[in-house]
Amino acid sequence: MDRLGSGIAGGRLAPAEYETNFSDLHPRFDRHEALVASDRCYFCHDAPCMTACPTAIDIPLFIRQISTANPLGAARTIFSQNALGGMCARVCPTETLCEEACVRNTAEDKPVEIGRLQRYATDIAMDQGRQFFNRAAETGKVIAVVGAGPAGLACAHRLAMNGHTVVIFDAREKAGGLNEYGIATYKATDNFAQKEVDYLLAIGGIEIRNGMALGRDFSLPDLTAQYDAVFLGIGLAGVNGLGIEGEDLSGVEDAVDFIAALRQADDKANVPIGRRVVVLGGGMTAIDAAVQAKLLGAEEVTICYRRGKDQMNASDYEQDLAASKGVLIRHWLAPKRILGRDGAVAGIELEYTALRDGHLTGTGEVGAIACDQVMKAIGQSFHASGLGSLAMDRGRIVIDEHCQTSIAGVYAGGDCTNRGEDLTVQAVAHGRDAADAIHSAFASAGKPAVAVA
Repeated sequence: MDRLGSGIAGGRLAPAEYETNFSDLHPRFDRHEALVASDRCYFCHDAPCMTACPTAIDIPLFIRQISTANPLGAARTIFSQNALGGMCARVCPTETLCEEACVRNTAEDKPVEIGRLQRYATDIAMDQGRQFFNRAAETGKVIAVVGAGPAGLACAHRLAMNGHTVVIFDAREKAGGLNEYGIATYKATDNFAQKEVDYLLAIGGIEIRNGMALGRDFSLPDLTAQYDAVFLGIGLAGVNGLGIEGEDLSGVEDAVDFIAALRQADDKANVPIGRRVVVLGGGMTAIDAAVQAKLLGAEEVTICYRRGKDQMNASDYEQDLAASKGVLIRHWLAPKRILGRDGAVAGIELEYTALRDGHLTGTGEVGAIACDQVMKAIGQSFHASGLGSLAMDRGRIVIDEHCQTSIAGVYAGGDCTNRGEDLTVQAVAHGRDAADAIHSAFASAGKPAVAVA
């Protein structure tokens, strides 16, 4: 099985091609486009789109505000429910949430472009530095938040609104979590993740301490002893392994690491990419990695997934996007071993799979794909330490409907919990709801503070 050329390298494209390939996937509406798009909304009184939104944004209201040339009013409506409404407008799978529920989403019509309208309003507010929520009077309470991702930032912002002081601990050099390190570059251009962090911090009362890792620099018992409450929004730091021969060969890497490296690269031409790339997995990470591999100049990119198209976690829209960029998606294939030559990847051997009596099994038929790079995108896992006696369920933190854990005064949200759904918007909802629960707990304990809506 021959490898093409010299294998993994960087700088396959002209400088202008990188700029074009990684430009904004859906540029912001201009004023006229926003007015036309908003005019398509029926402003349903029972609003199925609003029910489908994990943060319950009043979608008909903000679209009506846009239609009456009031984008700042629309931004306030959005931010009142979702402090990270700008990023969610860029990365939410609206095609399976609000837009799928839109009453205009029929065979003869298309849904209202809710995500792009949300971006239109929130971008205007952020560009103008408009802050809609003032910080309440200081309560004297200090809350520790672990993780500066969507859940932690949403929780911190809501707590700060209600007059509490927040200290966020994050293991990485930059705040933002998944928004900074885990989103395809073309979905959040122009350093937007950091601009959003700065916008949120402008409310005051929030300190971020970077380079501080749970289990290494402090433990949960440390925090409960020092702070009035704790929120855990630590995501999923672990990456599942394949457990097959050849996994340690040069050219095998985790897709999440590839995406993070690309997001942080000053010059995309310096990011190495193979000529023939195979991505293993069927979720959004697999799609993001595969598309960006193609945009970096890989000649062939193939996604291999062990089940069928309908079982892929990535939406039909994202699968179609990958196909439009030249990515080949192959189904019913499970990796058996990675083939090497001189210590580097030369190909991958896969077995065809099938469902038998409801169980996925190998058929015994084996084939191989020549490649010089393999990316693993088969799911992430929860590998946190320092949690003490916190109750867990199948490797996730157990929380109730108020995001309360098994330890009094400790709350959690996002992917690290047994209620997580691997969605940025769901993590934001958890962070917001946990902040409201923490604030209510202080009030019921006789330490009043008036909630800020």
